[in-house]
Amino acid sequence: MTSSGVRGPGPDAVFAAGLEDGEFRIQRCGSCGAHIHYPRALCPECGSADLAAVRASGRGTVYATSVVRVRPEHGENYNIALVDLAEGPRMMTRVVDIAPEDVRIGDAVTAFVGEIEGDKVVLFRPAAAASAGDAR
Repeated sequence: MTSSGVRGPGPDAVFAAGLEDGEFRIQRCGSCGAHIHYPRALCPECGSADLAAVRASGRGTVYATSVVRVRPEHGENYNIALVDLAEGPRMMTRVVDIAPEDVRIGDAVTAFVGEIEGDKVVLFRPAAAASAGDAR
């Protein structure tokens, strides 16, 4: 049996702790410098376990978007978006504070830690509507 060299809480726990602190953190590889999201135990670029959680810039660009249509008695329509982070990774999320059908590919967006059904999550809003400090 081999050891991965990972010590302490797992990558998901570190990410969740950041959200609880109101911070959006991604991983950065100490060996090759790659930024990584979703949290992993090993760098997908070079295989190193030398990963550290760093605060994300919060800047991104909508890569793809789709509207999820919901029956009125079950809530409101919402979007699901793929956002390219300024650091490089792409993540699945939602863009809020805008009508779901108004989100466009190429839109500049800014991250913040919000909640969906009581769970802390990373959400985005149009960059023009974001106020300073939201991406904490």
